[in-house]
Amino acid sequence: MTKLAFAEKDNYARCINSAIYSLAMREHSRQEIYNKLCRKDFSENVDLNKLLDELEANNYLNEERFTESFIRSRSQRGQGTLKIINELRRRGIKPELINRCMAESGIDWLSLAKEQRKKKFGNAMPLDFKEKTRQMRFLSARGFDADIIRDSFK
Repeated sequence: MTKLAFAEKDNYARCINSAIYSLAMREHSRQEIYNKLCRKDFSENVDLNKLLDELEANNYLNEERFTESFIRSRSQRGQGTLKIINELRRRGIKPELINRCMAESGIDWLSLAKEQRKKKFGNAMPLDFKEKTRQMRFLSARGFDADIIRDSFK
């Protein structure tokens, strides 16, 4: 084997190790791992798509598991569906998978919105329009949709 072939084999192993190390810290999407590996100087001349396919085949990389974990994590932070969906799309998750995982999450988004409103503003409902608008903007910035926001004030 030539020196170049050894170097390419070594770089492939370094890429695998780097990806597995990242996945050991937390779940990642395929796109996140790809982007991380592209920034490494040793990823030159390495077929990253083949490497990612291998990680998926060995179940180290699983986008469904990542999506479920991400939804759970972000909802525990008090974020709403719109914000979570946008972040998942930015991470390269397919809309069908997002929709399925959101539907299967079992999260009561209305209760979560009410909880976030109470946590920030207290139990008392706003008495004037200006304060209600301010609270609605807060929930909107957290990523809750208009129907959930409207229902959280009932």
